[in-house]
Amino acid sequence: MSALANHAFAKMNGIGNEIVVVDLRDSKGQVSAEEARAVASPAGGVPYDQLMVLQPPRLDGTEAFISIYNNDGSEAGACGNGMRCVVRRIFEQTGQTTATFQTRAGLLNCWQGPAPDLYTVDMGAPKFGWQDIPLAEEFRDTRYIELQVGPIDNPVLHSPSVVSMGNPHAIFWVDDVNVYDLERFGPLLENHPIFPERANITLAHIVDRDHITIRTWERGAGLTRACGSAACATAVAAARLKRANRSVEITLPGGKLGIEWRERDDHVLMTGTADFEYEGRFDPALFASVA
Repeated sequence: MSALANHAFAKMNGIGNEIVVVDLRDSKGQVSAEEARAVASPAGGVPYDQLMVLQPPRLDGTEAFISIYNNDGSEAGACGNGMRCVVRRIFEQTGQTTATFQTRAGLLNCWQGPAPDLYTVDMGAPKFGWQDIPLAEEFRDTRYIELQVGPIDNPVLHSPSVVSMGNPHAIFWVDDVNVYDLERFGPLLENHPIFPERANITLAHIVDRDHITIRTWERGAGLTRACGSAACATAVAAARLKRANRSVEITLPGGKLGIEWRERDDHVLMTGTADFEYEGRFDPALFASVA
């Protein structure tokens, strides 16, 4: 039987990014790609963008190892909005105000504040090397790469910045994020051969040096109201181009995030809210066909 059958979950969201949190720290159970897809099943499942699965800690001093799944069953290395949801859940249960978690992308330090309803996640340092992102071919300068959609002489989108925040991001700089059909272009760019591990695709408009507006097609999840790691990647990419300050407010369809690219260690700090929606238990029938 699946470890998720009849198991408790919390449905939450991080400024519109749909999150399901499952605590398996008292279990040795693992979650397969098939089980992750089953959770999001239209037939009695729980719709989500990311599934955050807390597993027993692998390192002393950490609260949990967190496996992150997209709704297509693929694994993600990072999910900032999901981490804020996990943090709120843990803090409300334990009374803690600080904690460290481990994900596939590394260690994440988290804390409550600067206001009681805000949570900050240290997303670590970005990576810019073409092999670290990764890209399928060498680009010495990843502030812009050669990639476009549309006719060669009149591309619709072109020359994105690329960054890894534990997962690959491509940011296209535009004057208006809403005039492009991201549901059409997103899947094409996500699966472009230049991205061997696929990529998150973001449209970004720099309002001024302190404010940026974005929309994101999320790898493995599709068009989303919010993607925290995309907000981080965008802030960093804009600062690298010297078009924005190292501390900015990012506006997403679901709300706003504060992003700081800290100078002393190059870590990216993401601050925002996390909303609880409801609790429940997974219907065992969801996993009946899962081997």
